[in-house]
Amino acid sequence: MTAIPDELIEQVRDTADLVNVLGEHIDLRRTGTDYRGPCPFHGGTKRNLAVIPKKQMYYCFVCHEGGDVFTFFMKHFGMDYPTAVREVAAKVGVVIPDRPTGGPDPREPLFSAAAVAAEWYARRLREAPDGEMARKYLKQRGLSGEALHPLGLGFAPKGKAFLEAMEKLGISEEVLLEAGLAVRRDEDAVRPRFWGRLLFPIHDLRGRVVGFGGRVLGDGEPKYLNSPDSRIFHKGQLLYNLHHARPAIRRAEKAIVVEGYFDVLRTVEAGMENVVAPLGTSLTSDQAALLKRYAAEVILLYDNDPAGLRASFRAGDELLRAGARVNIATLPQGEDPDTVVVRGGAKALNEIVDDALDVFERKLQLLDRKGWLGSLAGRRRALDRLLPTLRAARDAVTRDLYITRAAEALGITAESIRPEVGSREGRRPYTQPVEGGKIPQRGRAGSMSAERNLTRVMVHEPGWRSRIAEQVPDPSVLGDPDRVLFEYLAMQPDDVTGAEMLSHVEGEARTVLAGVLEEALGEIDVDALVAGSLNHLRGRGIESELETLRRHMAVAPEEDKPGIVQQINSLSRQLAVLKPGRWNVIRTGRSSAL
Repeated sequence: MTAIPDELIEQVRDTADLVNVLGEHIDLRRTGTDYRGPCPFHGGTKRNLAVIPKKQMYYCFVCHEGGDVFTFFMKHFGMDYPTAVREVAAKVGVVIPDRPTGGPDPREPLFSAAAVAAEWYARRLREAPDGEMARKYLKQRGLSGEALHPLGLGFAPKGKAFLEAMEKLGISEEVLLEAGLAVRRDEDAVRPRFWGRLLFPIHDLRGRVVGFGGRVLGDGEPKYLNSPDSRIFHKGQLLYNLHHARPAIRRAEKAIVVEGYFDVLRTVEAGMENVVAPLGTSLTSDQAALLKRYAAEVILLYDNDPAGLRASFRAGDELLRAGARVNIATLPQGEDPDTVVVRGGAKALNEIVDDALDVFERKLQLLDRKGWLGSLAGRRRALDRLLPTLRAARDAVTRDLYITRAAEALGITAESIRPEVGSREGRRPYTQPVEGGKIPQRGRAGSMSAERNLTRVMVHEPGWRSRIAEQVPDPSVLGDPDRVLFEYLAMQPDDVTGAEMLSHVEGEARTVLAGVLEEALGEIDVDALVAGSLNHLRGRGIESELETLRRHMAVAPEEDKPGIVQQINSLSRQLAVLKPGRWNVIRTGRSSAL
């Protein structure tokens, strides 16, 4: 039996729905917020065994047996601990890779390097003379350095002081490079990755430092720089502050998601401890699933400008797909959580959060304010804007409520909306099919992966960057290393050339960018190429959703299975729409927050 990493054990425990798993072996019935059933350990017939989902534990009031999902399998089936973990993992779809029994975690040098670096950076912020600029910056933003010290904020100075300190502590250049703490330039010289930046340590669910987010102080680009993905850090799978926020999220039974590091700091300072943030990108499906483990409700507290609204609705759709209830808190125009607390204190922010509106109601509200609900043409356009959220609602009851509400607002029948919800973009116009289902082209790009096609267009046709980024709200569907490059390109303005970007990208992503720069697009139908590539990605995302649903089907209660079958059939129809030869044409009109 191979050893199981602690973080995977915790992932299995968090992913497992205790009621569903134990419900396969015990006749459970809801009693308030808990479930009761006959205890299998002492052979009782009365409902003395309580299953408490909020605490992920069970307890018998007669024989006093209790524990978590692993304890149940060990005691009920006579399994040892590793076997119980693997049995539960198989049920919930968590893959546990093999590793030699009892062997050390090969990532340990990276964890150690990140922890040592975090302490060095934090001391630099607290004590070093060159950390004064960072201390002043925090003071200017009204944040107390003393209050933030427990959060581990740090300062990365310019120069080689960091590398020299790590060398004295016995951490090699190879480990620093692999951990994303250092970069190697063209001339083969190694330098610190973070240079003149205020640093926010990023932790995994066990509280270990695995990466950093850095805010530049003074002039420099990019404004924010994250650690690159590594064996211990995956940007799309973690949330800033979640390791601290988990107990508060569980107590409140809801999570608050803000956009950035400073928003988290200010919101926590205002007394809201159940706050997290994505790591500089749109909320991913993995992050949405992570939040759903701890809370059924999520409140999005994003900026109220067009970009913030687009990000809110993209995040809302991801969360709906994860099965969460989603509300949007509306900030005053031009404000963010940071400025709201500065101007009005914690009370002002609490009032905004308390007034949060369901994501679907918020969409309808904005469409009504645009005047789209007042005309036939406007109502048709409004339905098109509502469809992504209708389709995203994984919960059958929520989806039905949304359809009913949409019908009421648009003055049409719910029955006329349901077929559109099941077609997922199938009604958009598409380009004329060609022989073999290939996109018309005269260059080489079409034969490459969808990721590579999109990055090539974003490099050579800068005007497409924002348009493509809007069409790919979840970069985690992209394969490495193109995903890293894509996320970087999506943040670059149109006037930044590929050659200028080359010095800001490291690792495999830099190799890809260098290769893309060497080959022009040539004479190619860019619209069709982008449309086809996006459809490949959409199809890939649907296939992933189908796989998740089929895994869930195996452990779902009988009463839930018809709804899951409907979702599988709906997604299968959507996937058929995206087959080659039916590429959707990207609309090139003015973008909208909806």
